[in-house]
Amino acid sequence: MVGSVALDSIETPNGKREDVPGGSALHCALAASLYVPVHLVGVIGEDFPAPPLEIMKKRSINLDGLQRLPGKSFRWAGRYHKDWIGRDTLDTQLNVFADFQPVIPENSKDCEVVFLANIQPQLQLDVLDAMNKPRLVAMDTMNLWIATELPRLKEVLQRVNLLIINDEEARQLSGKHSLLSAARDILTMGPQALVIKKGEHGCIAVTGDSLFLTPAYLLEDIEDPTGAGDSFAGGVMAALTAQKEFNMKSLRWAVILGTILGSFGVQGFGTERLNSLTTEQVESRLSQFLQWTGMRETV
Repeated sequence: MVGSVALDSIETPNGKREDVPGGSALHCALAASLYVPVHLVGVIGEDFPAPPLEIMKKRSINLDGLQRLPGKSFRWAGRYHKDWIGRDTLDTQLNVFADFQPVIPENSKDCEVVFLANIQPQLQLDVLDAMNKPRLVAMDTMNLWIATELPRLKEVLQRVNLLIINDEEARQLSGKHSLLSAARDILTMGPQALVIKKGEHGCIAVTGDSLFLTPAYLLEDIEDPTGAGDSFAGGVMAALTAQKEFNMKSLRWAVILGTILGSFGVQGFGTERLNSLTTEQVESRLSQFLQWTGMRETV
């Protein structure tokens, strides 16, 4: 997993925290590591605290690719609106992340599965060039890269099996308002499959000839939605790593597991809830979800 490792300062209707560990790669790695070994590639500064690193080591997350450089870690500050949907970015300090160049350790180059979290498209290409023929590559991106780096982004899309983005990004990338039309258009850009996240409304998984929709797991209350999508992606990647074939059947199970892990990710600030999460807790919620949706007999 290659992406950002950050210190976030977050304000939501339920509270406020400063300098909580976050970032796309960290949320994703913690979620996936409940089920599969993870090699994390990223960069932190001298100010990044030791306890989160110790938690990752205990969870069998390989940190050989996590660089600690002189300077401050990537920092982001944001405030969520009362509707939990809108948010304002209050501050972004790239710091050591500004010049991030992923370094893939030798013991990571043979990983069969690669997840390219939200980083510049050129860096995603550099990672793929450094790997030794992974059997499955998935990626995330964001509106900034769609707007400013579209030609390079399309190069990445031609080399991946799966793209995971939200509904706003899917519409921006395709120029289509209908999510189904948007999905069909994006699949012509290269990936075999697409997962479109719709927040509290669940997600859609699309391949060339199949479509799967799943709702979100209903929660009575949440603490911080910042890492929801990355926790979701971690669950998806864990399931796809464990299932050796990549098809709609394996993707259905992957988005269901991602849905459950994403629901835990929002129940604490930053990675608080993921840090203490157990597979037993995940399996219990998964069983309840399958019962609620009636999917136990059909998926």
